[in-house]
Amino acid sequence: MSGFIGTGNHPKALWPGVKTWFGNSYESFEKQYAMLVTSMETSDKAYEEIVLDTGFVTAPVKAQGAGIAYDANVQGYTTRATNVTYALGYAVTMEELADNLYEKVSMARSKALAYSHAQAREIVTANVLNNGFSSSLQVIGDGQAFFSTTHPFTSGGSFANKSTVDADLSEASLEDGLILVRGFTTDKGQPIRVAPKKLIVARQNEYNAARILKSILQNDTGNNAINAIRATGALPEGYMVCDYLTDTNAWFIKNDIPTGSGFMFFDRMPVTFDKDNDFNTKNALASAVQRFSVAVADPRCYFGSSGSS
Repeated sequence: MSGFIGTGNHPKALWPGVKTWFGNSYESFEKQYAMLVTSMETSDKAYEEIVLDTGFVTAPVKAQGAGIAYDANVQGYTTRATNVTYALGYAVTMEELADNLYEKVSMARSKALAYSHAQAREIVTANVLNNGFSSSLQVIGDGQAFFSTTHPFTSGGSFANKSTVDADLSEASLEDGLILVRGFTTDKGQPIRVAPKKLIVARQNEYNAARILKSILQNDTGNNAINAIRATGALPEGYMVCDYLTDTNAWFIKNDIPTGSGFMFFDRMPVTFDKDNDFNTKNALASAVQRFSVAVADPRCYFGSSGSS
């Protein structure tokens, strides 16, 4: 990274005649990270912890004259979200400020700094999905990758939030994912209502997703059959294109689970801007700092497939 912005950074800005400047004023995507997580939380500590509570088994039959069976709910695994500081700034020499003839160049710097911090939130959040098939990224406390076939139950056994064999997005593979989500249970094995909300795909899969979800009849067949996913309203929020997904074939189903227990974004410190001047160099200084973290407590909040190609 450059130490400071001097007259050599924009030599054309020292002389009249430049019609316009470009490259630093593009439109940005809408805020996507908030649509990826299942809950946005504030934080007032260095880290936040979310702990599993197992609940009870299904009530058994009590034989006549027999005593009541007792069960104990226990603490399961703990997920910790450690807030991280992200900071960036720039320094402009006294000479550059005095000699730059183009206000547009100077004014664009603060906007570019804000954009840089917005990108940090987008990329860090999306990387939970991008790296969600590898256990090297520990965002969940059960020791597994976010998307795994072996999420452990406290009392033994396991459950999956991905298929045993990953498949590219198709009507059939999406139906398989929806069926898997419908089969989620509690830690003690009781069926629960986890409702799929929307499909999340990379930009390369957008039109495939549109055909699968919006066709009146079954997609890509000559059968005179209804589009069952559309007819049943299985994905009430449709699909979303995430422009920060790096695997073109990966796709995900975001599910509706209790707030504060799924894929969470903790905002410890919003983006805070500051400026000052260096007495010794006379450089003008500007900076922005923020603190946040992301974590997953309950992997039932998502189903994921890395695709097969």
